[in-house]
Amino acid sequence: MIQYIKRENIDVAKYDVCIENSIQSRIYAYSWYLDIVADNWGVLVLNDYEAVMPIPWRVKYFIKYVSQPDFCQQLGVFSKKEISEILQKKMTQEIPNKFLKVILNFNSANFSTPKMKLRKNYVLELNTDYSRILKSFSKGRKHAVKKSEKNHLYIKNTTIIELIKMKREFYKHETFSSEIIERLSYYLLSNKKGFILGVYKEEALLGGGLFLKSNNRITYLFSSFNSEGRKLQAASFLINNIIKRYVNSNFVLDFEGGNLPNIGSFFKSFGSKNEMYYQLENNSLLNLLRLKK
Repeated sequence: MIQYIKRENIDVAKYDVCIENSIQSRIYAYSWYLDIVADNWGVLVLNDYEAVMPIPWRVKYFIKYVSQPDFCQQLGVFSKKEISEILQKKMTQEIPNKFLKVILNFNSANFSTPKMKLRKNYVLELNTDYSRILKSFSKGRKHAVKKSEKNHLYIKNTTIIELIKMKREFYKHETFSSEIIERLSYYLLSNKKGFILGVYKEEALLGGGLFLKSNNRITYLFSSFNSEGRKLQAASFLINNIIKRYVNSNFVLDFEGGNLPNIGSFFKSFGSKNEMYYQLENNSLLNLLRLKK
C-alpha cells in the first residue's frame, strides 16, 4: 500500500532509517535536511516505510505545487530493497492531485522514463591512490593545480558568513537564500555532517566551500571565490586538497553540478564521470487550461 503522509504525521525514526539504509541514499532526503531547505514537505510511503518518496512543496497565489528546494539536488524514491520501474511509476502516480504542478528531481539510482528530463552531475570515485587520479585530470587542470601550489596557497577553516559575503560581492547574478545556507551550515557542523574549508594566501581569504559528508559521499554544496582567488586557481587547489584527503577510501566526491557548460567542463576536468539523474515535470494546471479552450 502506498499512502501520502503529511510532515506532522511522519514517523521520523522509521523514515530516516529508510533513507540511511536505502540503496539510493542521499543526504538531501533526511527529515532534518528537508526541514531546513523545504518550505513544506510530505512523503509517499510504501507499506511500513519499506520505500519512501519525499514530496517538497510550496504555495503561490493559493496554488500548491511540488518544487525542488535549493541546495537539494536529488530526491525521488528511496528503498531498502531493489524496486521495479513499475513500483516507481506507481509511487509517482500517487503524488496528490492537490499539487497542480510538479517539478521534482529523482536520484541517479532511480529509473528514467520518457517523460523525464536528463540532468548532469559529475562524480569522482576516490577508491584509488592520488597518482592515478591525478593522471585522469585534464592537461589544463594539472597546470591549474601546479599554479595554485606555486602561489603558496593553504587550507584552513573559515565560516559560512565569510563565504556568503564573498558570494554576494563577486557573484551578483546568482540568487540564493543566505538564511537557508546559514541554518544548514549550522546543523551540518554541529552534527558532523559536513565541513567548511577556506583557501588562503598570506592570511587573506580567497574563497572556500561547504561540503556535505554522508554515507560514502562528499558533496561540494556551496562555494565562493573572489577575483584574486580565481586568478590564483583557488578552486582547483581546494578540490585537489579534498581529493588528497580522501584517496584510497570508499568515498565519492560529488561535484553537485554540471548542467551549465562552463561548470560542467570544470568538474569534468578532474577526471570525474557524468552520473545522470532525472527530472519529472508535470503541469496539471496547464493541461486543464488547454482542455477548457
